[in-house]
Amino acid sequence: MIYWLTYVVILCFCNDSPLLLYLRARLAMTSTPSFIIIAIDGGAASGKSSTSKILAERFNLLHVDTGSFYRHITHELLRRGVLPTNLAALTLALTELNFTTQLQGRSAQLMIGGQPADHEIRGQNVNEHVSHYAAIPAVRQKLLGYQRGQVAVAQQHGFRGLVMEGRDIGSVIFPAADYRFFLHADPIERAKRRAREGQLDSIAERDRLDSSRKASPLVSPTGAIAIDSTFLTLEQVVEKMAAMIEKKLS
Repeated sequence: MIYWLTYVVILCFCNDSPLLLYLRARLAMTSTPSFIIIAIDGGAASGKSSTSKILAERFNLLHVDTGSFYRHITHELLRRGVLPTNLAALTLALTELNFTTQLQGRSAQLMIGGQPADHEIRGQNVNEHVSHYAAIPAVRQKLLGYQRGQVAVAQQHGFRGLVMEGRDIGSVIFPAADYRFFLHADPIERAKRRAREGQLDSIAERDRLDSSRKASPLVSPTGAIAIDSTFLTLEQVVEKMAAMIEKKLS
């Protein structure tokens, strides 16, 4: 009863609050006991995206790549000429960004002002700036409620759950997720992976920035299942995770 009263109070007074969106997500989860949340964290090129997409396909999950959200915001702010050092201009710009979700197959795509991201969010300019924007608390706060709200999106579209990848999913976004995985690999191996994808990315520098920021740093959450993918194939990583997930769903 107290839980429901709290929800009603927040609904009345904070209609767009991140907390309200989170409570809506939790209520959606309790209404469908079999709904699961899988959090996958790790540094750049640790295998998060490839693994998450395969798991989404195998278990009928909504795939949410939060890294692409930060990339899209970075691209939009750069397009507007708003630098991460100009906090006043950045704060104003963030209030003007309207987020919605569009599905592409099993993946959730962030729309800003009704516009989807394009290929430029994977370009060198965004690579060089995304960690700087992602370190700003106001940027992370802007995305917090939206990210948690993807549970409701998954529910509305009939998915069995969601798999969300990023750098603070198991520590901040969904600390009570059914499964929290942390992928890591040798930086040299990760740089090679990026090169095979035809991308230039400063893995070591991004690791340093992501791990040292004050707001939601990249960490392996306490209790998370750590997997070193340096010498594992993608299939081996997927099977390690899938074997655990199947126990929950069986």
